[in-house]
Amino acid sequence: MKPIDPTGPAAQSPAELPTDVLVVEDDTLIAMDAAETITSFGVASVRIARNVADALQMIAAHAPDFALLDVGLIREKSFAVAEQLERQKIPFAFVTGYSGPAGVPATFAHHPVLRKPYLRDALLETLRRWRDPV
Repeated sequence: MKPIDPTGPAAQSPAELPTDVLVVEDDTLIAMDAAETITSFGVASVRIARNVADALQMIAAHAPDFALLDVGLIREKSFAVAEQLERQKIPFAFVTGYSGPAGVPATFAHHPVLRKPYLRDALLETLRRWRDPV
């Protein structure tokens, strides 16, 4: 099952989307598919981190406009990345295969959550709303 529908709509205007997106995802195929899809919307830069340490280094080196965080990474959760993004007031959304409220702690409940497998339309809508207050 492919998580993103390649036949979905393209962004109407790249100006409404973030310029630089950080994807924190441990599954290489999902990360590459997400990056390719996000780029197809007109986003100029998509960077991929496979774990918390790499994500934190990337944020420190060059803060993204927006981030997509897979909740469950190999042997760790992405919540330390979420905390750093909040400290820097960088908007983000979670991506998870977990169902129900157990996947994301209540402290992050105000952030968008994309459920895996997600469609291209849902990803595009999340990116379009990246500046919405949380």
